[in-house]
Amino acid sequence: MRKILIALFALATLFGAAAATRAQGAPVQSAAGQPYTVEYYYKVQWGHQQEFLDLFLKNHYPLLKKIQTTGRIVSVKIESPAYHTTEDGRWDYRVTIVYKDSTVATTTNPDEEKFIHQIWPDQATYIKEEQRRFEILLAHQDLPITDITPAK
Repeated sequence: MRKILIALFALATLFGAAAATRAQGAPVQSAAGQPYTVEYYYKVQWGHQQEFLDLFLKNHYPLLKKIQTTGRIVSVKIESPAYHTTEDGRWDYRVTIVYKDSTVATTTNPDEEKFIHQIWPDQATYIKEEQRRFEILLAHQDLPITDITPAK
């Protein structure tokens, strides 16, 4: 009987959590054909922030800018916080990318590999530096953003 009560309690908890999630609800993402914004947060091993930024600007930012010339990306912005936060909430860099639309943001760019080889003909160095960039990275989050500002 105790096992049945535990199972019923677990089910009630599960359904309660699911109902709360539905009740809270996430805002609908942008409409089809509308710009789609994603914020990318990077938390780097302490003391390696500048190394990460240098590698990002050398090996990833040029790729984003090249993709922007195709129209898939509308804008790219790189930011760092002015003040520190608690370690568990710390992020060192936020890259905000506005994509042409949600489809472009969530599908593979067929030209990306070609662009990588065009921009960095020395693939061995590129691969080594990208590996290092990810070695010193502690955490990375991709956060799609929905503008819910009321219309005027």
